[in-house]
Amino acid sequence: MEYFYAFLIGGILCAIGQCLIDYTKLTPARILVAFVVAGVVLSAVNLYQPLLDFAGAGASVPLTGFGHLLAEGVRKGVAEKGFVGIFTGGITAASGGITAAILFGLAVSLIFRSKDK
Repeated sequence: MEYFYAFLIGGILCAIGQCLIDYTKLTPARILVAFVVAGVVLSAVNLYQPLLDFAGAGASVPLTGFGHLLAEGVRKGVAEKGFVGIFTGGITAASGGITAAILFGLAVSLIFRSKDK
């Protein structure tokens, strides 16, 4: 059932994003920001952690999961370092994912070449 719940919640989040693309005039960048901010807000009001416990990767992999990760990093950073944790906590918590995105982007750019349209 864990896989089903992950698929269901992840699918619902992706369907919301697809509806935003199809039925609004929002740009993909604004939708991306909206999903990250939604993850931060849901984490701030303690609603995202129960969703994460229920759905696992279905809630942690989408962009809302990145927002939750940033919010939890800031929360932990403030608890450990005080005011400075506001600036360092989110980046520290997300550093592994950010590094992986940069390295995979570099690897793909070295393998493939862009072409003019």
